[in-house]
Amino acid sequence: MPDVHTATQEFQEQILDTIRKGQEAVTDATRTWAETVQAITPSLPIPSLPFADQLPKPAELVSNAYDFAEQFLAAQRKFAEDVIAATAPVLSAKDSTGKTETAAKKASSQAK
Repeated sequence: MPDVHTATQEFQEQILDTIRKGQEAVTDATRTWAETVQAITPSLPIPSLPFADQLPKPAELVSNAYDFAEQFLAAQRKFAEDVIAATAPVLSAKDSTGKTETAAKKASSQAK
């Protein structure tokens, strides 16, 4: 019987695989749409907007947004880990033999 950690990892991998396949399908459909539109649309002169050359490119916007999200997620993870570390003394208690016992384990043994 697989343990909870292994089962959770397998479930997460299945979800990520499904998401990747969906994203690939959307990307392929978008590429096909763009190629079709480009083929049937006559070349039209696009007027130049003032300062257009100073605007960030779409790839830069995506890169910057994901860089920020990565930093934000790392900060949130550190925060959660710090909270867990700060609450460690409360989440563990010594039993009558002096052994450290988690609060959940203690509650479980008291319920019996």
